[in-house]
Amino acid sequence: MEQKIYLKFSHPGARESLLSWWEELDCARGDRAALRHCHNPLEVAFTPAFHRLKMRLEPFGSINQDKMVQLAIVAGVLSHVKKNKSAGQESDFRKSFAVQMASPSSKRGAGKKACVSNMRFRQLLKIEDPDKLFTTMIRLVRLLEGSVDIVSLANGIYWWNDCTKNGCTKKEWAYAYYEHAPSEEKLGV
Repeated sequence: MEQKIYLKFSHPGARESLLSWWEELDCARGDRAALRHCHNPLEVAFTPAFHRLKMRLEPFGSINQDKMVQLAIVAGVLSHVKKNKSAGQESDFRKSFAVQMASPSSKRGAGKKACVSNMRFRQLLKIEDPDKLFTTMIRLVRLLEGSVDIVSLANGIYWWNDCTKNGCTKKEWAYAYYEHAPSEEKLGV
């Protein structure tokens, strides 16, 4: 029996395919606009840009029907990203987006509050519904001023409720967020 190879964004080819697809959205502004106008993952799945991403990633691992919705969320959310703020270390790609959420905003000044509040982060971890995950992730990208680690974000969304094949996003993000978030005690809360 042939063993399935699951898509992992840690694979250099998959990572490069994802990033080049995202960069091409700058030239294909119509595709970016179409993705940005989508209200849910189903609408994303009806766009040509989504299918180009899917075809580019297929050589690097199996994308079954269960993961098709997750990939549509990835495509839709990434259309809102303005700048790739990579962690620079491959080992950090699973947690980098969570660290970015915990970091103080450049607008609020260093050492103040996390970009994503503790309460909003806990609400994120409770999400099970793909449509809610889609809209919440878009809001988080906006809170981070459109500058995020694309590979980390894509990996987290793709493996959101799946703890069997590529780690547990929610658990890994919780550890990373709370390890890097400014302490409420320091802030006088």
